[in-house]
Amino acid sequence: MDAVQRFVRLVSAPEPPLDEAALLIAAGADPSLDPGRWLHELDRLAAGVDSLPRLLRRLFLEEGFRGNASNYYDPRNSLLPHVLTRRTGIPISLAVVCIEVGRRAGIPLEGVGMPGHFLVRVPGTDQHLDVFDGGRRLDLAGCEARFRTATGAGPRIRFGPHLLARASTREILSRMLENLRGVYRAGGGPARREWVLRMRLALRADEAALVELGEVLGEQGRWGEGARLIDSWLTGRARVDPPTRDRLVLASRTLRAHLN
Repeated sequence: MDAVQRFVRLVSAPEPPLDEAALLIAAGADPSLDPGRWLHELDRLAAGVDSLPRLLRRLFLEEGFRGNASNYYDPRNSLLPHVLTRRTGIPISLAVVCIEVGRRAGIPLEGVGMPGHFLVRVPGTDQHLDVFDGGRRLDLAGCEARFRTATGAGPRIRFGPHLLARASTREILSRMLENLRGVYRAGGGPARREWVLRMRLALRADEAALVELGEVLGEQGRWGEGARLIDSWLTGRARVDPPTRDRLVLASRTLRAHLN
């Protein structure tokens, strides 16, 4: 099976293994990827770690993991093997490293999908970590400052716990794929966008992603395949609201028009 098929099978579980799923995302970009090598690297990083302070010291002082502020939109920042090799990433990919090394060391951590800036948290506490900033600890006021800086939100936008919800594994994976979707849309070619969109749709039905996948297939001269994909999605759903159905039918007809 290719990486997309393996990813689809893995994420059929309600809470798939984060490390394996993140590596399958990377395998979409590099089909020759050996996941075992990188699972062993996560094991190595966890060896001898017995507390949260020791974990933070290992990752951010001894190993030198850091946020890639100078080239934030480099796709390698979202691909786990590159993050482990280069010791640089964006907030969500560095969070995956921190969470998975912590899990191996018996230190539970969870992702926090704050708008604009992904964080890590010790479950059941208000102790948040900014892994993009060397694992800096943030209280609620610190989280709010990060939120307003990242989003540009003014004082009229209320900040509170509703913006600091735990991110499930599926939500983390969706956010990683959305980052890659944006990067490859800006420059990467339709073949790269195709595997990203197929993985994205395996996590959640999304009309916009479905139409975009059809368009990406059309860009590769596969108009019939794109139309059949949309038709199959519509056939497999008993309830689709009329406006959505109309938009998808139009997208399918537009693709088929290229075959005439």
